[in-house]
Amino acid sequence: QLQVVQSGGGLVQPGGSLRLSCAASGFTLDNYAIGWIRQAPGKERESVSCVSYSDGSTYYPDSVKGRFTISRDNVKNTVYLQMNSLKPEDTAVYYCAAVEYGTCSRLTSFDYWGQGAQVTVSS
Repeated sequence: QLQVVQSGGGLVQPGGSLRLSCAASGFTLDNYAIGWIRQAPGKERESVSCVSYSDGSTYYPDSVKGRFTISRDNVKNTVYLQMNSLKPEDTAVYYCAAVEYGTCSRLTSFDYWGQGAQVTVSS
């Protein structure tokens, strides 16, 4: 069965760190562009990171640049999102999504979605 399973998330104080994991089964993540997308109530969906298949380029919006880092572990077939210096406005449900042979700048749809992970940043 082809699926993406997320882990991580939780409650953290402002300034703290969390790492989210996105593990694939049935396919190899290094053949895919991988994006992390967050959704908070009352806010627009926002892509917070992406790594392309075609050239390995990464994307971060200004809202998280310098604080979030996407990485791959090909042995574990897992992609991570390291989140540092977290702010209350980072509170959201975070999803990982994969597009086969995708380029981050061109993504309009996804082949696979994780189930989401709640991240809450609060004192």
